[in-house]
Amino acid sequence: MLERSKSMKGLTRILCLLVLVAILMSGCAAGTARFSAEQPAGFWAGLWHGAISVVTLIIHIFNSGVSVYEINNIGGWYDFGFLLGVICIWGGGSKASCSRSKRQNKEEEEWKEIGDKVEQKIKRKMREWAEAEPDEAWDEVEKKLEHKLKDKLRTWADSDN
Repeated sequence: MLERSKSMKGLTRILCLLVLVAILMSGCAAGTARFSAEQPAGFWAGLWHGAISVVTLIIHIFNSGVSVYEINNIGGWYDFGFLLGVICIWGGGSKASCSRSKRQNKEEEEWKEIGDKVEQKIKRKMREWAEAEPDEAWDEVEKKLEHKLKDKLRTWADSDN
């Protein structure tokens, strides 16, 4: 019970800190009276607005006075700064493709390990059966069966289904 109340206090502190940061960031958000047609937002303001875009989007849901994008801007340089801020802070998608390839490699390794274990178990069981019923042609049968099993397992593993 004591541990739970400590964790709740920690969670409350983190939540209060996040609300405070969101309020402070909203003061520098797009759509405020800070920028006008005479003094438009430039590259650096665009970079900042892009960096806090997700936070300002959440604030905009509850407060229509805060915008995600500054309308009074200098054009291309503000847009470039805004996109650069979004990409730098929230990621450009390259991490997702890297983690996907790592995940695929891990899955392939797991399937290879499973295939090796199945193959070893089948070989062991076949040898046990061969020892129970000795036969001179068994070596030839074992080779043919092993070859067919490997082919079937490879075909099954390579199929998308």
